[in-house]
This record gives sequence, C-alpha cells and structure tokens, in this order.
Amino acid sequence: MRVDRLRLLNFKCYGEAELGLERGVTIVHGVNGSGKSTLLEATFFALYGSKALDDRTLDDVITTGEEEAEVELRFTHDGREYRVERHLKLRGDRATTTKCVLETPEETIEGARDVRREVTELLRMDAEAFVNCAYVRQGEVNKLIHASPSDRQDMIDDLLQLGALEDYRERASDARLGVKTVLDGQREVLENVRQQVEQKEDKELHERLNGLETRRADVAEEIENYEAQREQARNTLETAEDVLERHEETREEIETLETEIDDLRSKIEATEREREDAKAEIRDLEERREELAAKRDELLADVELDSRADDGDDAVEERIRELEARDEDLRDDLEEVRVSITETSGEIERLREEADDLESQAADAREEADELEATLETDEEAIEDREADLEDLEERIETAREQFDSGEASETPREGGETADAPVEFGEATAHFESLETDREELTDEIGDITADIRTVENAIEEGEALLEEGKCPECGQPVEDSPHVDVLDEKREELADLEDRLERLEDDRDDLDERIERAEELREAERRVDRLEENRDNIETLVAEKRETLENRREQRDRLREDAEQYETDAEENREKAADLEGEVDDTRSELGSINTERGEIKDDLESLRRVAEIDVERADLATDVENLRERRRDWQTMNDERRETLSSKRERKRELESEFDEERIETARTDRQNAENYLEKVDAKLEDLEAKRTNLQNAIGAVERELEELEERREELEALEERCERLDSLYDEAETLQATYANLRTELRQRNVETLERLLNETFELVYQNDSYAAIDLDGEYRLTVYQKDGEALEPEQLSGGERALFNLSLRCAIYRLLAEGVKGTAPLPPLILDEPTVFLDSGHVTQLVSLIESMRDLGVEQIVVVSHDEELVGAADSIVRVEKDATSNRSRLESGEPPEIALLTSD
Repeated sequence: MRVDRLRLLNFKCYGEAELGLERGVTIVHGVNGSGKSTLLEATFFALYGSKALDDRTLDDVITTGEEEAEVELRFTHDGREYRVERHLKLRGDRATTTKCVLETPEETIEGARDVRREVTELLRMDAEAFVNCAYVRQGEVNKLIHASPSDRQDMIDDLLQLGALEDYRERASDARLGVKTVLDGQREVLENVRQQVEQKEDKELHERLNGLETRRADVAEEIENYEAQREQARNTLETAEDVLERHEETREEIETLETEIDDLRSKIEATEREREDAKAEIRDLEERREELAAKRDELLADVELDSRADDGDDAVEERIRELEARDEDLRDDLEEVRVSITETSGEIERLREEADDLESQAADAREEADELEATLETDEEAIEDREADLEDLEERIETAREQFDSGEASETPREGGETADAPVEFGEATAHFESLETDREELTDEIGDITADIRTVENAIEEGEALLEEGKCPECGQPVEDSPHVDVLDEKREELADLEDRLERLEDDRDDLDERIERAEELREAERRVDRLEENRDNIETLVAEKRETLENRREQRDRLREDAEQYETDAEENREKAADLEGEVDDTRSELGSINTERGEIKDDLESLRRVAEIDVERADLATDVENLRERRRDWQTMNDERRETLSSKRERKRELESEFDEERIETARTDRQNAENYLEKVDAKLEDLEAKRTNLQNAIGAVERELEELEERREELEALEERCERLDSLYDEAETLQATYANLRTELRQRNVETLERLLNETFELVYQNDSYAAIDLDGEYRLTVYQKDGEALEPEQLSGGERALFNLSLRCAIYRLLAEGVKGTAPLPPLILDEPTVFLDSGHVTQLVSLIESMRDLGVEQIVVVSHDEELVGAADSIVRVEKDATSNRSRLESGEPPEIALLTSD
C-alpha cells in the first residue's frame, strides 16, 4: 500500500489542507504542537474510522468552532487506486458520520462498518494490527518491550496470521465435539426406530386389513338396496305434487280472472265519466272563442280598420308593417340626433379638460424653472467648496511625502532625542515591511527549535539524575561501577548552557527586529495614506468638472421651461372659446329630439292594438283546435270501451270453463300419496345415514391400517438410512480429530519458524543501527521472551537498557516484524507504509544518528514508503521529501508546505 494524497477540512487543527506523498522517505517536520502527528492520525482515521480514536470520540475530531469536518485519502494498493472519504457533522453536542465511502476499481462501498471491514480485508490487518506493525504512534515507542510475553506473542501471532490457525484448530475441536453429539443422538434415534418396527410387525396388519374390507363390501350392498327404494318413493312424491300443483294453478287463474273482470268494469265506468267531462269542456271553449271575436272587433275600430272586410287579417298585417317601418325611420333619426349631441358634448368636455391640462402644465413648467434657479445657486456654491478642498488635499499629500524626506515616520524619538531618517524611499515601504516580517518568522522558527532542544536535553538530564540517584549509569541504566558512561550528565549540562545562551541572543535579536517592524509599519501606513489622498484629489477634480457642465445644462433647461409655460396658457384660452360656441349647437339639437319621441309614442300604441288583434286570431285558432281534439278523444274513448266490453265477456266465459274442471276425489288421492312418500323418505334417509356412518368408520379403520403399513415400510427405510448415517458420522469424527491435531502441530511449527526468522532479523537490524561493543546478541524464545546479551555474556532484560537504547531496541523490533511480514507476503499485496511518529522523543543526538541509519536501511531493503514525523533537524538528511508544518499563532490553524531536503535543493541550485 502507498499513500498518494490526503485532504483535510476542519480536522482538529487544520482548516483546509492537502498533502501529497511520494515513494521513499518523507519527513514531516515542524516545531512541537504544530500539528505534525495530526496528519498521521487523519490517515489512520480515514482507514479505520472511530476504531482509530482510542478513548476519544468523533466530537474531538471536528475543529473547535466548526460544525462539519471532512477527510479524504487516496492510496494505491497492489497496483490499483482506491479513495476513501469520511464526512462528520456536529448535531447538538454530538458528532455523527454523515458520509463514509470507499471507491474501489470494481465498486463503491458505503457505510462506516462496511468500509472498515473492506479496508481490514484489503490490508489483512485491523486497526490494532495496523498500530502494532506499521504505525508507531507517539508515546508508544516502548509498547512491545513493556508488553508481557503472552501479550507480545498474541500481537505478533495476529500480525503473522497465526491466530487464524488457532481459530481453525478450535473450530475443528468444536466440529469434533459437534459430530460426537450428533452421533450419540443418531444412535439413540436408531434404537428407537428399531423398536417401532418390531412393535408394528407384531400387530398382524395384513389380516386386519382383509377382514375390514369384507365388512365394508356387505354394508355397501345394503346401502344400494335402500337407495333403490328411496328413488321409487321420490317418483311417487313427484307425481302427487304435480297433480296438486296443477290444482293450485287453476285456482289461482280463477282468482286472477275475477280480479281482471272487476278491473275492466272500473275502467269502462271511468272512461264514460271522462267522455262526459270532455263534452262540458267543449261548450266552455266555444264560449271563449265568441268573447275573443268581440274583443277583436273593438280593437280594429280603435285603429280605424273594418273587421268585416274579406281581407281583414291581411289588412292588419299590412298596417303593422307600415307602422313598424315608420318607427324604424324615426329610431334612425333619433339615433343620429343623439350621436350628434353626444359627440358635441364630448368635444366640449375634451376642450375644457385640455384647457385645464394646459394651464396645469404651464404652472408646473414655471415651478420647475424656479426650482432650477435655486439649484443653480446651490451648485455654484458647491463648486467653490470643492475647489477649496482640492487645495487642502494638495497640502496634506505634500506633508505625508515629507515624512520620507525628513525622517518623520515615527513619532517616538530614537536614543539621544533625535529622529532617524526613513530607511527606504517612497513606494518601497510595503516591500521593506514584508521583508522584516519574513526575517522575524525565520527567527521565531529558530527560537522554537532551540526551545525544543532545551526541553529534550532537560528531560535527558532529569532521567539521568534519577538513574544516578539509584546508583545506575544515567546513559545505559547499569550499575555505576560497571558503566563507562557516568560523565554523560556533565556533557548534557554544558550543552544545555550553550543552548540557553544562544536562545537569549536570539530573543534579543527578535526584540530589536520588533522595533524595526513597528517603524516600517508606520512608513507603510504613510505610503498608503498618500495613495488614498491622491485618489480623493483626482475624484474631486473629476466631480468639479462634471458640476460645471451640469450647471450650463440647467440654465438652458430653465429658459426653455419658461417659454413652454407661456405657450400652454395661450392654447388653453383658445380651447375655452371653442367650447362656448359648441354649447349653442347642442341646445338646438335637443328640441328636434323631443318631436321625434312624441311621434314614436303614438305609433307604439297603434302597434300594440294591432299585435293584440293578431294574438286573438291565434288564440281563436288554438281554441278551435282544442275543441276538435276533445271531440276526437271522445270518439277514441267510445271505441276503447267497446273493446273492453268484448274482453270482459271473454274472461267471464273462461272463468266458467275453469270452475267446471275441478275433481276433488283425484286431489284427495294425490294428497294421500304425497304424505306416504314423505314419511318413507324421512325414515329411509335416517337408515342410510347410519349405514353411511358405518361404511365411513370401516373406511377409516382400513385407512388407519394402510397408514400403519406405510409407516412400517417408512420405519424400515429410516432404520436402514440411520445405520448408514451412524457409519458416516463415525468416520467424520475420526477426520475432525485428525484435523484438530494437524492445525495445532502446524501452528507450533510455523511459530517456531517465525521466532527463528524474527530473532535473526532483529539481530541484523539492531546490529546495523547500534554500533556498541557492549552488546553481543538478542535472544527471542518460543514464548516471545526477549533477552539482551552483553559481550561478557551477562543477560539483560530490555527494561534495563538506557532510555535511548530502549527506544532504538523497540524500533528495531518493530522494523524486524515489518520485514518479517514483508517476506511472508511476497507475491501478494504489499504492506502499508512504515509510519514513525516522533521516534526521537527519548533519543539523544548520538542515538538520532543511529535512527537515521535504521530508516536508510529499511529504505534499502525495499520498503516502498516511509513516513517519519519529527521536529529533529538531523532526520532531514535521510529524507527524499520534506513536509513542513507551521501553526498560525492568531488563528491557531496549521498549514503545510512541501519541499526537498537541503542537500537535494543545494545540488539542484548548483
């Protein structure tokens, strides 16, 4: 596995950050507390999520003051590219994962658990195995040494996949026990089935079956006899019911005929009454026609027409057409007069409204002209004020520029009471300030590095003094009389004094630089003030020019408005004179309108009379039609009653015929036959039910015997199958027992091989990085107990080594395990990067050099990617690339900067 790129958003001390890693050794460098280790924690978190947080929660991951956080990791594994992305969101006081995605070349996996499971399968290690093999976290450098042999054994066995063999052995043991349990159960079932077979064979089931089948045949024959007699009784019953049913139908038909005869009589009487009513209604309609004729003659006399003329109806129509034509002509004349009045009145109103508008426009124009007059005076005063402002700005610009000539950039006098000249020319203040800021940042970094070195030396002195008080060597932890390193504390104290003197000089330089920065900032502000003043001056000059141009335009507009007002007043007076002339014309037209309306009223009265005459003619014709219709209906009703009388006679004849068909003796015989048949059927059904129940019981008994015979055959087959299964389970039990022993022997053999290989790799690594004649070899036994042998053969526990030696010993053990895993997975997917977080915490400068040798040896052995987090400058020489981490003191946010080691950069520049 190789980490390609890491992207962070609001992750702990990082706002937005992106880091790319290459092959080889990468040193993540920066002062303590700058956020170096956070990059490794983010990588670990991207792979394993909450399992990488130990006792912390997701809340601790999100940057303080933010609501969301994101981590994205791109890596290459086994030649294929992968991308994992996690998003967190703070909801209330608790953070939750809102997105977790792993993109593989084949699919996209979502969900925190599924992603963690896929990463574990991909790397062949979970989060705990990852930190035990590839990720040496800060403060855990001595983890494997301090672990008990059994814990150390479990850690290494899990990394080397030996724990799987133990799982397989336990599974084989569980399988063996399971087979034994199943075998015992099957044997018990076998004995039970054998007993069931013997019991069923003792029942003589075939003899019982033959006897039951004979009894069932006898009952079936008896049932057939009774069913034949029942069928004969049913036929007798049907014949009797037919006779009785026919008798009932005849009686019902007679009753129906009586009802229909009564209904016909009622209808004939009702129709006769309707004929009499229609005759009376005809008389009433004739009288109404006579009344309308008299009214018609009266109306014709009013309009001076002769009602007795032969063409009376045509004369009425002709007179109506004449009057309607005259009324149409008068209506057209009336419309023309009204239109003339309306148009003239509208013209009068338009002229008066237009006059009002013109007078209003004249007043508005005069008012706007007066406002422009006042505005002109105000603008002239404003131009004078702006010109005065220009003179003031010129003086202020000149004063600000003089600070660069007379040395007035700082109001605070220098030593001796004099003011120093400006150190730069006008225009160079910003660049000068930024240069001083850069110098101060470099000086601050140097002070931070020295401070870290002082803390490291102080820690070493404290640890050494504690060992010395216990009578042990402060460097190697051995008794003082046997140790060659007892003078190391004096060297450390001298080194501490030199570092403190250097720190004091650097702090003095920083104070002096702060004063220069303050003065440079004043010059930069003066330079900016000149720029602002010159910009204001240019703006005011432009504004004055625009004001003068506007002033002339407003004068022209004022004169034009006054001329327009005079023209508006003249036009308004002309419109009012035209409206007065049109008023007289309207009065003459209204007189003509009155005469037309009078004539139309007279025509309207004559038309109403003539139209009523026409309506009367229509009504009389309708009445004549109604009379004829009533006479026709009286004839129809007469015909209908004649037909009903014929039907009435026919029904009376049919009734007499039906009454003669009744035979009481035959009906009584049919009733007797029906009763006898019903009684027999009731009894025979009960008998048949008893016989059916008996046959059913015999059939059930036969079925039970047949089922027992089938069960007997099934038990025999089951018995044979159980005997075969018990034989197979015996064989399977033996195989599981053999497999359990095989897994146990294989694990023991592989562990011994790994112990021997790990011991060899550990000695090679420790000898390579620690060139000390005091130690001869390291021993690792089968229980993973570690022993260090000195040259004189004395055995030491790893805890007896000095602090630096213990740290190197543990790093050597970690690297040896890593090499063992790399050799063990050749031909499969590669291991993850080797990650070391602050490995120099417990090392002095000599041991740091040996750590550099360890890192270079791992790179030479083919480790594709090594990432080391450290603030130690000596490690930089072993790097192929460097990532510098800095923290902004104001925002408390870390930022990244990638680069090359100093040696590579120097070669490139040459």
